[in-house]
Amino acid sequence: MRIVHLGVGNFFRAHAAWYTEHATDSGEWGIAAFTGRSAATAEALAAQDGLYTLLVRGPGGARPEVISSISAVHPAGDLDALRSYVADPHVTVVTTTVTEAGYRRSATGGLDATADDVAADIAALQSDPASGRVTTTPGRLVAGLLARRAAGAGPLAVVPNDNVPDNGDMVARVVGDLAGAVDPGLGEWISANVSFVTTMVDRITPRTTDDDRAEAVRRLGIDDPATVPTEPFSEWVLSGSFPGDRPDWEAAGARFVEDVAPFEQRKLWLLNGSHSLMAYAASALGHRTVADAIADPEVRSWVEEWWDAASPHLPLPADEVDAYRSALLDRYTNPSIRHLLAQIAADGSQKIPIRAVPVVRAELEAGRVSRGALRLVAAWIAHLRGVGAPVSDAHAEEVLALGAGTVDQATRRTLARLGLDAGDRAEAVVSEVVRLVEGLEARARS
Repeated sequence: MRIVHLGVGNFFRAHAAWYTEHATDSGEWGIAAFTGRSAATAEALAAQDGLYTLLVRGPGGARPEVISSISAVHPAGDLDALRSYVADPHVTVVTTTVTEAGYRRSATGGLDATADDVAADIAALQSDPASGRVTTTPGRLVAGLLARRAAGAGPLAVVPNDNVPDNGDMVARVVGDLAGAVDPGLGEWISANVSFVTTMVDRITPRTTDDDRAEAVRRLGIDDPATVPTEPFSEWVLSGSFPGDRPDWEAAGARFVEDVAPFEQRKLWLLNGSHSLMAYAASALGHRTVADAIADPEVRSWVEEWWDAASPHLPLPADEVDAYRSALLDRYTNPSIRHLLAQIAADGSQKIPIRAVPVVRAELEAGRVSRGALRLVAAWIAHLRGVGAPVSDAHAEEVLALGAGTVDQATRRTLARLGLDAGDRAEAVVSEVVRLVEGLEARARS
């Protein structure tokens, strides 16, 4: 084994494990993977020597592929195995896919040292650096790095693959905070020996269903409980240094760039922004999935209008943006991937400020009150007023209050919360959003 991975869920098995499988030097690399909260995945994969079926579901049907890049799999609590792997000089890469919450960040972005589990990890590693019992992702990473320093095993790269902007810097910060709390000298060693690579990841990977497992049986004659469904499209953009070896991921299509930020912004605005637009506006018309929504010419025109508003403000060549838009349409029209609008609609209070507001502001700075950009804001307001998908939000009480009263009142209240209520075009923005909300509400009633 030369790669250690934390978080062996469906996305990792459809993404980084797939790229490692398709590297030209894949035979030189094996992944020692550790589960998240549940040991069930470890048990299922261990029973079949780490092999699993990746079921690529495209418009023309499903294509199964057996993936063999995972050489060993362990439950999260097997800290002896984790320390042993990370202390091995042959291991030069540690990857993670644990979701944003797993990094135990505070509101200011650093480590939440006040959380009970984080505080317990710090105390355990202070009292017993070699075998202290830890439970959080930062704690497990620091435990491994303590073992590597003790073994003199040399440098390595940490490569987070969660859908979080600047994820390399984010992980470097929480690991550095925890390491500093445990042993200030460890922080210095990490600075000298460990790189944190920033990535942008993209591949729609739904939960596995009984139909997916049945399809694997039909196609391969294998009853595989670890089957993973995914779409044909995949993208992995990385930026940062690897002080040791790494697989030839470029051969599988990974891109290594100086700055991931433009690619993150492209995905956030074009993919995530249009997803939110459909989640609120298309669900108001009765559509349930992305594929259903994009098949409606009116919804597609709204998506194209949103892209037309956002695209000029992306710091990427126009031909690359156009190619990405074309690829998105292919992905959205794939009927084999059931991406539910109601799921995408969740937690709009966290999504709208980063997906919609920057595009609205960019258009205003360019002198335009953009219907294409404002439709997403209007669709969210209509959603808060009971149109389309039900509201599911961590701040539901607060955001539902935004939608109360007349359309004009709800619009002004929401624009104020989003910081879009100022400037010499403020009234023009209000008028356009009110018109769009009223139009969507009328369509929903018809």
